[in-house]
Amino acid sequence: MSKKPSLKSELLFNLAFLAAAALLLGVGSVLVVSSVAPERAFPFILVIVTLDVGIFIVFGRYIVTRHVLRPVERLVAAADGVAAGDLAARAPDAETADFALLAARLNRMTDSLLDAQGQLVRSEKLASVGRLAAGVAHEIGNPLGAIGTYLDVLRRRGADPEVMAGLGRELERIDRIVRSLLDYARPKSEALQPVAVEHVVRTAFELLQGQGALKGVEAQLDVTPDVPSILGLAHELEQTLVNLLLNAVDAAPGGTVVVGARRWAYEPGHVPPHRAGDPAAAAFPRHPERRPSRVEFAPGLVGALLFVADSGPGVPPADRRTVFEPFYTTKAPGRGTGLGLAIVARAVDEMGGVVWVDGAREGGAAFKMFFPATR
Repeated sequence: MSKKPSLKSELLFNLAFLAAAALLLGVGSVLVVSSVAPERAFPFILVIVTLDVGIFIVFGRYIVTRHVLRPVERLVAAADGVAAGDLAARAPDAETADFALLAARLNRMTDSLLDAQGQLVRSEKLASVGRLAAGVAHEIGNPLGAIGTYLDVLRRRGADPEVMAGLGRELERIDRIVRSLLDYARPKSEALQPVAVEHVVRTAFELLQGQGALKGVEAQLDVTPDVPSILGLAHELEQTLVNLLLNAVDAAPGGTVVVGARRWAYEPGHVPPHRAGDPAAAAFPRHPERRPSRVEFAPGLVGALLFVADSGPGVPPADRRTVFEPFYTTKAPGRGTGLGLAIVARAVDEMGGVVWVDGAREGGAAFKMFFPATR
């Protein structure tokens, strides 16, 4: 991309050109009139000077409007839009380097405000839903224990075995939901420690492979050797990957599931990151949404990108923001609580990272997590 001229250079060049043209026109006109009609030289010179001043004013106004006033109006309009709450407003590019830099800085400030707003909303949502989950789990836990006791009494008194089995299954389901609520609401008091991402990814993959949980899919491990270490909790990160892998297996029976990690420079922009084995970056279309970010994430921040991709039906673009909400699920009734991805989002947030979902090259969903590298 060619380097843009500075505002000072543009103004000096245009005004110098205008002044030189006016001077040459005036001098030439005076010389011609003096040689042809000397007696009319004075009034003609006054007319020429007046015309030169008028041209200078008109052309000067055009130059100032084009290079100064119009860019300032666009910047003011963008700033007013942001002040009115429209964080999607962006300052357009400019012809000169000075205003282009000012527009870029204003847009970066707007992006930072957007990131801070998103982080605040996520934190408040996690805190409020966590308090609600803790209260609900506590209130449900006590009667749930009493129901289990009564169920044992009925079983000993010879109640219908089929009915008792059905009650037992539903009771276990409620118990799983309560435990999931507690997992979601329970704050993590452990201090973050350096974590070897490559080791955690391989451990989660080998754990499920050893348990036979990946037999129904073509499972692949895609880890580059230069993945940096991050600050986190190894067991939490491993459990997060296990949850995402199990979801991918459920979403793509008989299909492909890929888990991996690589070194990546974080950008909150629109182009999804692609893997080293992809044929071309053009395979990943641009999306209008920005990735979630944090105020401490500077553009180009180096860290580790972890992903779990599958060849299932994917997540519709309209649902990619709500997929991490508590009780959101696409599974059939009775097969999921809708808390798995919410627990994943909370764990990632508490470890200082961000999580989002894109379309995968395999055709389904690609859940991605980014964590800054350790200093």
